Order: sequence, then C-alpha cells, then structure tokens
Amino acid sequence: MKENSLKNKVIAVVGPTASGKTKFAVELAQKIDGEIISADSRLVYKGFDIGTAKPSIEERGGIPHYMIDIAEPEEDYSAGLYANEAKKVINDIRSRGKIPIVAGGTGLYINILLMNYDLPKVEPDYELREQLRAQEDLSGILAAIDPAAAQNIDKNDRKKLIRAIEIVKKTGRPLAQKINNPEYDVEWIGLNYPRDVLYERINMRVDEMINSGLVDETKKLLQKHGRIPNLLYTIGYQEVIQYLDGEFTLEEAVDKLKQNTRRYAKRQLTWFRKNPEIKWNVYPEKLKK
Repeated sequence: MKENSLKNKVIAVVGPTASGKTKFAVELAQKIDGEIISADSRLVYKGFDIGTAKPSIEERGGIPHYMIDIAEPEEDYSAGLYANEAKKVINDIRSRGKIPIVAGGTGLYINILLMNYDLPKVEPDYELREQLRAQEDLSGILAAIDPAAAQNIDKNDRKKLIRAIEIVKKTGRPLAQKINNPEYDVEWIGLNYPRDVLYERINMRVDEMINSGLVDETKKLLQKHGRIPNLLYTIGYQEVIQYLDGEFTLEEAVDKLKQNTRRYAKRQLTWFRKNPEIKWNVYPEKLKK
C-alpha cells in the first residue's frame, strides 16, 4: 500500500438501481466516520425526488450527503462538471479527517471522478445535431461507434445520445478514456442481488413511488418547468408524462416504468462488471475493525 493511500482513501459503493447502495453507504459511513458523495446523474436536480428515489433526510441517517439538489432541472448538468465539483467535496471531506464514500449508479460519472477518465471538450455541431434528430435509433448509432457509452445512456434520452454521438464523431475515440493513474486509492464495493430478487425490488420500488405521489410530483414539475428534456428523458417521469398525455393507462405506465428500470439496471451491471477491482457484496476488508 502506498504511503499516501490512507490520505487518498475513497470508498466507492456501486451497483444497479434498487440494490441497497444508500443504506449500505450510510451504515458504512456511520461505522468509519465517513461522508457520502452521490454519483447519480439525476439526484443533482432540485425537485426530482420521488421519481429518482432520492434519499430522504431520515434515510440519510445523519450522514452528510453531497452532490444532491445542486442544479435546476433546466440545467444540462454534465459528467465533467460533476467530476470537478465532486473532487472539491472529496478534498474537503479528507481535509477534515473523514473518509469520502462515493455511492451511486451512474457509471460515467464514477469513472471520470475516480478512475481519471477524460471527457473531451467538444463544441456543438448544430448541423450534425439536426441530422441526428431525424434518426430513430440513436442508441444503435452510438452502440456502433462506442458500445460502452451506449450501455450507460437510456435509449430514450435522445439529448444525451446526440451529445455522445457528437463527441465520439468529432474526436474519433470513445466518449471517456483513462488518461493516467487515478489520484485516489479506491476501495470498490459492488452491491447486487440475484436477478429475480433485484427485479422484484425494482418492482416494489416503483409501486412505492406511485403510492408516494409520483404522478402529482410529475404534474408539479411540468407546471413549474414545462416539458424540458430532463423531465421528458428521465425514467420515472417520462412514463408518467406518457400517462398524462393519454398514451398509456396508469397501469400500463407503471408496467413500462418497471420494464425500463429493469433494463437500466441491466445496463448498469454490464458497465460495472467491466471493473475487475469491484468486490461484490462484501464489507470493505481494509476497514474492518
């Protein structure tokens, strides 16, 4: 172990949606005097609460959580911006003698933050964007040139797909590449369940979202922000909007939400399983006391 490994220590708690990352991270933080940095691309948005399963104050267990509720829904919050801000948080937590715990399921955010992946800065190509808007299978187009990126972006999130295709086409390389050694000594913990159990947990979570007022939350967000991309292309809200538009019955929308969430969980697992350093469903060995 490097001399500065303790100084640079970061715990990463990753895995698919509904795998219990929040509860695990809170219990871990309580045990090792840690604080939690969310790595979820939708928890950054204010008001996106029920639809993103944002942890309540009670669920946070008295542990400080960062990178939550930091952007307005109209903002196109990027992975690069996330990494810049999250690194400041990590440094602050370490400066106070505590251990940063990065917990979440957005693989691109986690790789850029903890594995020193580089996300190219590319100016918008409006002509290319216009051409891509006319295409139906944007996910397929991205998969053909950058399979890893396609796995981590919802196939219905046309805005993010177009931006990813734009970057890959302009740079001629994958969306994110490792550029040098990571600056943190990361202890990788992966959480998962057998597929049938995970899918049942997802189904139960969706039912809980509906019972907790997801439809009303969506109506309020639409009234306040309009039909902005971050609402239209976020799992949870997009299905309810389709119900409100009369495309689905509520029951059909709920079934679609469950299906889309299960597919997202599958993509998350595909992404994380490529990281050989992740130890699945174990307590951090280095931190047992």
